Amino acid sequence: MSDAANLGQDVPLSTLIRQDVPHSARMYDYFLGGKDHYAVDREAAERVLTVFPNMRTAVQANRAFMRRSTRALAERGLRQWLDVGTGIPTSPNLHEVAQSVAPDARVVYVDNDPVVLAHSRALMTSTPEGRTAYIHGDVHDPDAILAAPQLAKTLELDRPVVLSMVALLHFVPDIAEAHAIVDRLLKPLPSGSALVLSHATAELDPEGAPKVQEIYNQVGTTLQLRTSVEFATFFEGLDLLEPGIVTAHRWRPDLSDRSCPADATDAQVSFYAAVGVKP
Repeated sequence: MSDAANLGQDVPLSTLIRQDVPHSARMYDYFLGGKDHYAVDREAAERVLTVFPNMRTAVQANRAFMRRSTRALAERGLRQWLDVGTGIPTSPNLHEVAQSVAPDARVVYVDNDPVVLAHSRALMTSTPEGRTAYIHGDVHDPDAILAAPQLAKTLELDRPVVLSMVALLHFVPDIAEAHAIVDRLLKPLPSGSALVLSHATAELDPEGAPKVQEIYNQVGTTLQLRTSVEFATFFEGLDLLEPGIVTAHRWRPDLSDRSCPADATDAQVSFYAAVGVKP
C-alpha cells in the first residue's frame, strides 16, 4: 500500500514548482544522472562541477551508503523507517531496499519539494505486506512531521524506527537547530531505533568544498559544511555501529556495487556517514 500527502487539493502542483530558482533535490537528481530538473538546476549544478568535479562521485557514494545502511538495519531486524529529505525517487528507493530484505517493511518519506511529491504518487509503491507513505513537510518543523496523519497510519512508534536523514543536515545552517531537529524526531522513538546520517564536509577537500558551499549559498540554498567532530555530536547518547564515523563509501563497503568507484578517495567523496542505535 502507499499513502501520499494530499497537498494541493485545490492547487495544481505545477503552480507550486518554482523553475526560477535552483532546488537542492533537483540538483542532486542532476548529479545522479536523473531527468527531473530544470535549466536553473542544471546551471547551478554545472557551476558546482567546475569547482568540485567529483560531485557525481560524492552523491553516488552517498546514495550507495543509504542502500547499504538500509539493508544492514533490515538484516538487523528493523522494519520501520522515517526518511526525512528523501529527494526525487531514484530506484532502488529506500523502501525497495528494505522490502527486498523484509517485505513487511514500512517507510514514511518526507520532503518539501513539490517535484518529489509529484513523483511520490507514482513511484513510491509498496509490497502487499509492507506500506509506504509520503509527507510533504519541512525538516525545520519536526513537530508537524510527527503529527502528520500519514505517519500515524504507517508507523508504530512503540516499535523501533530508523530515522534516516541522508545528505540533509548540511542544509540546516544553525547547528543548534540541527541538533534540536534530530532530538525532537528521535525522542518519541523507542530503544532499538536507529539514526542514519550523512553530511558534507570541507575537511577532506579544503580547497574545493568551500567553493561548493559558496555556490549553493549564492543560488539561495544555504549549505553549512561541518567537521567530523561536529558530525559526531549528532550521535551523542547513541551506540555507533561499526565502522563508526567514516566517509560514506567506507561504511561497510560492497565491492559488487559499481555505482561508486571502488578507488574513490575520501576527498572525492567528502561526506561523513554513520549509523547509531538508541540504547
